[in-house]
Amino acid sequence: MSHDPLAALRQPNFAAYAAARLVSAVAMTMLNATILYHVYQLTGSAYQLAFIGLARFLPSLGLTLVGGAVADARNRKVIVMVTLVVPALASASLFAATAGDAVTSPLIYALVLAVAVAASFEAPARQALLPQVVTPEAFPNAIVVSSTIQSLGFVTGPAAAGLCIAVSGVGAAYAVHAALVLAAVGITALLRPRPVQGPRRAVSLAAIREGLEFVFRRQPLIGAMTLDMFAVIFGGAQALLPIYATDILQVGGLGYGILSASLEAGALLMSLLLIILPPVRQAGRALLVAVALFGLGTIVFGLSRNFYLSVAVYACIGMADQVSVVLRQTIIQLATPDELRGRVSSVNMLFIGASNQLGAVESGLVAGLTSATFAVVSGGAGTLAVVAFVAARLPGLRRYRIEPEVRGEAVTSQAAAG
Repeated sequence: MSHDPLAALRQPNFAAYAAARLVSAVAMTMLNATILYHVYQLTGSAYQLAFIGLARFLPSLGLTLVGGAVADARNRKVIVMVTLVVPALASASLFAATAGDAVTSPLIYALVLAVAVAASFEAPARQALLPQVVTPEAFPNAIVVSSTIQSLGFVTGPAAAGLCIAVSGVGAAYAVHAALVLAAVGITALLRPRPVQGPRRAVSLAAIREGLEFVFRRQPLIGAMTLDMFAVIFGGAQALLPIYATDILQVGGLGYGILSASLEAGALLMSLLLIILPPVRQAGRALLVAVALFGLGTIVFGLSRNFYLSVAVYACIGMADQVSVVLRQTIIQLATPDELRGRVSSVNMLFIGASNQLGAVESGLVAGLTSATFAVVSGGAGTLAVVAFVAARLPGLRRYRIEPEVRGEAVTSQAAAG
């Protein structure tokens, strides 16, 4: 049978899921980019950018695992819809405060914290909802297509933020974000998910522990999560983009939007290639190579003083990162029983949250103590050190291979054995 790269999108239920994910991804990255730019314009401080990352990360420490357990115990569609209302209200508040010239850093931090709390419940529920809106035979394709849709949203959001800021100011970006989120809620309401297969567990410490044990018993899975987490902590430069756009490259709000979007543009391009090309089999080796390229690209980006080179290199960084994203998500979804998907997804989201937000904190603090250039370049070098360490210490990940025959209960015999 020939490969159909759009098999999942031909199913109306998944098409609605993908549309909602596209709109919400645009909105989320638009809000993130707007807040970073707004805070730097208000304060001119790299330390304040670090605090934004900290405010996003702190709720995930205590709530993401709870959110996963809730996703396995309650209606995942309803959870997604309810939690999406929170960022819409946050943007409406920031729009009003900006229009009234009453916006302050503490207000922004408080609303960022509220949005992060909601995301701790929304993200596991959304990821676990995916298998309920697509047929089993199209499920592997749905994972790659969903990742591509997400990348499209991520590349559009920062660019839209930069355009709104350049044309109408920060307040307009907040207003557009609120409208997009409400649209995503409306589209999500159209979904008709299948019932969850397997027993439903009540929210409890035992249920959370069951999800953790499932992850930690599988070495390729925990190895991939760990590699990605520490690589992004050291190599992430996103929190310092306002400094690069404003002070180093001197390209203003529109240039900031383009620079922010170039990462996801590269990720989108790689997603399309992964749909079209044959599946990656030597997944462990490919993951290590991709993260190494991520580190090298970060070093070049940190040293660049040419806007066009910076955009091109940042896009290449996004391409390398997307390989890791798709491989990790495929393993997580296909290797997990339906009744555990919320909890396992929450563990993955905890790793992702730690990498993104601790990376922002690390970048902001190092930049504040030294310079933005030193923070980015040293972070890239740290990423290469992480790759070397993981390659040497985790041979199971290095040898990990995705077999041609993929079943819902196990990706490979290696994954089952841990």
